[in-house]
Order: sequence, then C-alpha cells, then structure tokens
Amino acid sequence: MKLGLNFGYQHRNPQELIMAAQAAEQLGYDSIWTSEAYGYDAVTPLLWMAAHTKRLKVGTAIMQMAARTPAMTAMTAATADFLTEGRFMLGLGVSGPQVVEGWHGQLFGKPLQRTREYVSIVRTILKRESPLEHHGSHYDIPLQGGSGLGKPLKLIQRPLRSHIPIYLAAIGPKNVSLAAEIADGWLPIFFSPKRIDVFRSSLKEGIERAGEGRKAEDLSIAPTVHVVLGPDIEACRFQVKKQVALYVGGMGAPSKNFYNRLMRRYGYEDAAQRIQELYLSGRKEESAAAVPDELIDEMALCGPSERIAELASSWRDSGVTEVLIAPNGPEALQLIPRLLL
Repeated sequence: MKLGLNFGYQHRNPQELIMAAQAAEQLGYDSIWTSEAYGYDAVTPLLWMAAHTKRLKVGTAIMQMAARTPAMTAMTAATADFLTEGRFMLGLGVSGPQVVEGWHGQLFGKPLQRTREYVSIVRTILKRESPLEHHGSHYDIPLQGGSGLGKPLKLIQRPLRSHIPIYLAAIGPKNVSLAAEIADGWLPIFFSPKRIDVFRSSLKEGIERAGEGRKAEDLSIAPTVHVVLGPDIEACRFQVKKQVALYVGGMGAPSKNFYNRLMRRYGYEDAAQRIQELYLSGRKEESAAAVPDELIDEMALCGPSERIAELASSWRDSGVTEVLIAPNGPEALQLIPRLLL
C-alpha cells in the first residue's frame, strides 16, 4: 500500500504548503494531491509544492473536465510532467451539474460518453503519433462547419512521458465501470473498505470490457481517507460529519445528488434522506448530527491514536493500493505512516 497526502481545496498560505509537502516526503508518503471546485485551481499549488520537493509524485484529485478542453488538459499535463521530471498524475472528474452548468457554463449531459472521449483525446495528444483528429458526440476536432481554416495539429513539444497516469473520480456504477476500463487509477470519495462489494461488479465489468490483457491489478484504487486525531471521539467524528453532510445533503440538486445515492447504496437510505432534508432546509448542524457514527467509522479514522490504529486494520486488508490521507494536523500526518506502511 502507498500513502498519499490530499490537501483538498487550497486554503493554506504558501509556506504551510511547502512545509507540509516536505514533511510528507520525509515521512515516506508517495504522493501529494490537490483539488478544485470554484476557488483556487488544482494545478498551480501542486506545482508550487513540487518545486520544493524532490521525490513525491503529484496528482490532481481532481481537475474538472468542464473547465478545460481536452487539448488544454493535455498541454497542462505535459507541462506539469516536464517541470516535475515525470512525477505528475492526472486526476480528472466530471464534477456535477450545479458547478458544470452554474460555474463553467457547459452542458452536463451524458458525462460517460464525454469522459470516454476526453480521455481518448488527451492520450492521443500525449502519444504524439499523429496530428489530432477526433469527431465524436462531444468533441469535434478540427471543428467542422467553422471558418474552414482549422487543421489537425500535433503537440509542439515532445512530452517527457507519452503515457501520464490518468485517474478518474467516480462513484456511480457506470462511472466506476468506465474508470476500471480506461483509467490507470480510480479516485473514489467516501469509500468504505467494508463496502467493496458495492463496487465489485462495476469494477469487474469495466476490466472485462477493456479486453484481453487488462487485469484488476492494473487499476490503482486511491480513496481519500479523513484522519482526525484527538481525545474526543465524538468531536473528531463531527469534523468529518460536516463534510459528509455538505456533500450528501447539499452538493447537487435533491433529484441529482450522486453522494446521496452512494450513501443509499451503502444501506443508509433513511439517514441519507434525513441528512438532505435538514441540509436543504438550512439546518446544517442538525444535518451533520444526523450522519451515523457507524458510517464515519467505515470511511474515516477518528479519535485517539489507539483507536485509529484499530480502525486502520480494515484499510490494510482492503486491497486498496493507495490511501490518500486528509489529516487534521501534523500529528495525524506523522501517525499514519507508522500504522499503514
């Protein structure tokens, strides 16, 4: 098992980022990751930390596909990989309709086909075997029906690596299956090692659809795990509960909330409904309190170090290849390598 450090959305000052990244490198972490929503982007702080470390791999968890054309993403990935001397990992995700349409002004429809085309275009560009030409349902390159002056182009620089690892964020059955089929890694949110059976058929279906030569071990499974170290178990849990309530309750419309659907698939149907009702009525603290303790204990590591050590056993035996830690401080950052490595 490899360990990563997930910074999430960037809100720290530049020096804190450097210190945390360097500490992770010294402690034996394999990678660091950053995210984006509609604030700071994922790539810039990641490269800032990469410039102050030597060994750590650096990944985006995630870059929103609606925010960039596939060509722009390929250009960014090639640049980041070159500047980090081959340490870059490209994590992509579709986000949700509220952000895709409300922030980026792009249509959200048919994310599965869009993702398939997007990844294919990025990989074609990075291979640099021929000028890019793609005419699909979502991307038309060169654009037909325009000025008529567009022509197939090829990335000017030769990438440091022609194959940069691509990770896909996915939680729905079809999205997970697609990740297993076409990606190098899968970035699940709110992952429970006790609920791997919820995803098993989707993973198997994707591996089989990829065809001969594709094996289950070819897909890296890299969930983010919140680690909240402290003497008060309830207080530690509540920090994670607020995050869960935000996503399960308010991240998306009531009729199209992927995180709420995941909680229901985990068997927490009544709790998922209650969390959403409370959150959307503005009762956010009550919504967080409605998140079951058992659910938090499945997905996160909360409490004193002795308790975290007990909970960590399920992650060691889960078959997960990379655990991306989201710690609540330096002590938690230091504790996890001793338990999982």
